[in-house]
Amino acid sequence: MRPTPTVLTPTQNATVASTAISFLLLVCISLTSLIAWTIWEERADQLSESEVTSDNMSRSLARHADDTFKAADTSLLGLSERVLVDGTSPAALERLHRLLMLRVKELPQLQGLAIFDKDGLRIVNSLANKDEYGSSADREYFLFHRINSNPGPHIGTPFQARSSGDWVIPLSRRLDSADGQFAGVVLATIHVKYFVSFYETFDIGQQGAIALILDNGIQIARRPLLPDSLGRNLSKGPLYALYKHGNGNGSAMIKSTQDGVERLNGYRRLNYYPIFVTTALSKDEILASWQRLAIVRAVLTLCIVAVIALLGMRLVRQIKMRIHAEQEARNARDALQGLNATLEKLAQQDGLTGLANRRKFDQAIDHALSRAKQSAMPLAMILIDVDYFKKFNDLYGHVAGDECLRQVAAVIKASEKRSNDLAARYGGEEFAVLLPDTNLDGALIVAESIRKALHALKIEHVGNTPGIVTVSAGIDVLTSITEKDSAASFVSAADAALYGAKASGRDRIQVHHPIPATGNT
Repeated sequence: MRPTPTVLTPTQNATVASTAISFLLLVCISLTSLIAWTIWEERADQLSESEVTSDNMSRSLARHADDTFKAADTSLLGLSERVLVDGTSPAALERLHRLLMLRVKELPQLQGLAIFDKDGLRIVNSLANKDEYGSSADREYFLFHRINSNPGPHIGTPFQARSSGDWVIPLSRRLDSADGQFAGVVLATIHVKYFVSFYETFDIGQQGAIALILDNGIQIARRPLLPDSLGRNLSKGPLYALYKHGNGNGSAMIKSTQDGVERLNGYRRLNYYPIFVTTALSKDEILASWQRLAIVRAVLTLCIVAVIALLGMRLVRQIKMRIHAEQEARNARDALQGLNATLEKLAQQDGLTGLANRRKFDQAIDHALSRAKQSAMPLAMILIDVDYFKKFNDLYGHVAGDECLRQVAAVIKASEKRSNDLAARYGGEEFAVLLPDTNLDGALIVAESIRKALHALKIEHVGNTPGIVTVSAGIDVLTSITEKDSAASFVSAADAALYGAKASGRDRIQVHHPIPATGNT
């Protein structure tokens, strides 16, 4: 007898229909929300990528400005020395005139070079007409040097050169007489258009901007070059406020006080001169491609929702749930793998120096002892300690102390010549180098190379007798491993040798229970 098919009641059909419609609406809303969230995240990614671009561009521009001013400043130092040595006799001025013309030809950024006496009268310049004299007594840079005894370079407010009418940036140094009195100024004028021409090689869009700004807020170069750009005081603007209250580097979305355009500003201070450079990318231009893509995606989303509504959501729901589940599984797997890799690296690496940390060293020494016992090969250890490091921190501060440890670590890291060698930060200012298959001679060579390499860095340390940062090292070598040899005894022996090295005057190498071998301890 055939089974009677189940017949749904109207109420049941209505319930199923209502459920299907509700589910269809839910899926459509969910899909629309997901696309909207994705579009918004892409907007954030676009701004983030532009921030990186702006920062990289600012870094490049800052390096270029540093190099530009450094080259000109080097010429000024040479001229100052020449004036002090040769004086200002007619013959000396003739030689200086030839030298100044040669320097201007060699450096494309230079508009001119000149030397002024204590009254502001130009005594020699780089113009072909050497007899054309002028006065700079009214110029800002001359007034600055006359009242400031600082011998360092001074970058002043841009002005138009009297000889050519070109806008130039003055870079000057004070000249002193033998008795330390003000004797004049040596001046280099740098073309503003040199910077502007270089800035034009960067793609910053139609509304982007690049500016070079003195530490006091005076703008000395800009692309695009507006009529009132040069010499404009920006110290009241939001960008300057961020720069002065930060560390000199950063980025921010700021509406320009010069043209009203909202831009993503990346700014960076020069390494050697009181100037910072800013690269500004228009927010509208940054997001223009994103806006076009967002419109396309929104239209496509509406089409997809319409198709889903026509075809029915039951099948689509199953497909999307499966795809979503697979994607989530892949994302979770990748995230877990990435997290595990990151945790593994963090667990075995010292955060300050990048060397292996104590945990990894302890694991490595146990493995090395086991391997040396099986292979009957020697195993060497070098313990290294920075001499008078506490004094270094007290004298120069913890930031300088951290940088010192990083430099010492880089030298020690270079001792890892083989894949199974290991350099580690043992603790504080103490480091360890584990050298499998290495005898005493080899360990002494490695230790001495580290000591000499650190000498070559010449890191200042007035609290240390040599006047520079030095290290002491202790060495222990196991030539035949026995059951009594342990990681603790091995480290203790090297530490005893290190203590002996420090007790013997520091900046030296000591061997624990020396065995017959060549080399000095």
